[in-house]
Amino acid sequence: MPTVRALRGATTVDEDTEEQIFDRVIALLTAMFDRNGIDKRDLISVIFTATDDIHAAFPAAAARKFGLGDVPLLCARELDIDGGTPRCIRVLMHLTTDRSRDELHHVYLEGASNLRDDLPA
Repeated sequence: MPTVRALRGATTVDEDTEEQIFDRVIALLTAMFDRNGIDKRDLISVIFTATDDIHAAFPAAAARKFGLGDVPLLCARELDIDGGTPRCIRVLMHLTTDRSRDELHHVYLEGASNLRDDLPA
């Protein structure tokens, strides 16, 4: 029986440009979908956060370009913590799935690849 689960992911951009934000967010979403066998119809909502040094585009706009325009999307600011990962975009995806928590594969790309080494990859 499907249950509600949350899937995490993050990536970074080298430059604060719309093109790179879109490219990296779409690559992140693609990897999350591919590694977890997600169908868009499984999604409940997606929350994005971005660090204070990202201004060129909303990560949710990239998600709409990816095909998630009918999924509730929200962007928010990441906490500005000393020593935090710069130019970082994080995602928290809520979905219905038959998979257990241990069977979900969280995705961390680019400069975010070392953020959560305690989670299954």
